[in-house]
Amino acid sequence: MKKTPVYNSEGKIVEEIDLNPKIFGIKVKPELVQQAVVAQMANARKVLAHTKDRSEVRGGGIKPWRQKGTGRARHGSIRSPIWVGGGITFGPTKDRNFHKRINKKAKRKALFMVLSDRAKESKVIVLNELIMKEIKTKALAGLLAKLPVKNKKTTVILPKNDSKIVKSARNIPGIKTIQADSLNIKDVLESKYLLIIKESLRRIEEVYLKSKSSK
Repeated sequence: MKKTPVYNSEGKIVEEIDLNPKIFGIKVKPELVQQAVVAQMANARKVLAHTKDRSEVRGGGIKPWRQKGTGRARHGSIRSPIWVGGGITFGPTKDRNFHKRINKKAKRKALFMVLSDRAKESKVIVLNELIMKEIKTKALAGLLAKLPVKNKKTTVILPKNDSKIVKSARNIPGIKTIQADSLNIKDVLESKYLLIIKESLRRIEEVYLKSKSSK
């Protein structure tokens, strides 16, 4: 792998480093990436549509009229699906399960693949450090403008939670922040650039390669 430049807050290259090939040098298999994305989206899906069956509809505690002698069809409850306002037969319910399972090893490998793809396309930008003394969107936007992210959709990968950075980035269009130990394939794919704080690289190795070697 070619060396990756490390920028400072002024947008100048201060050094060049080698990205870990076990994370940023993996051959991409589109079918595995697709499987991981589909699983993540399915597992995040919320079931909203819900219809009531006859046991959930209010009312109908007594027989609407006597069984015989009225000239009308016999009925036992107004909760019946054939009544207006009654229960729904075979309607969608909140009990539906869209969960999809994917092997943890395969999920992690798919994540490495999309990270590798971004690195191959020179879409991984490493910043030596990112320190904000106060919550200020304008200051962060000015810093990003000096880097090669070119005002594209960018995910800033932080080594740990920093409320000043997170809140400063909240109102910048296309900018998303995420912690290094919470990476997911969907966020990486949706971003044009990955702005990784140098310390985050070590944190990514600690979290993902350690868990891999412990298997």
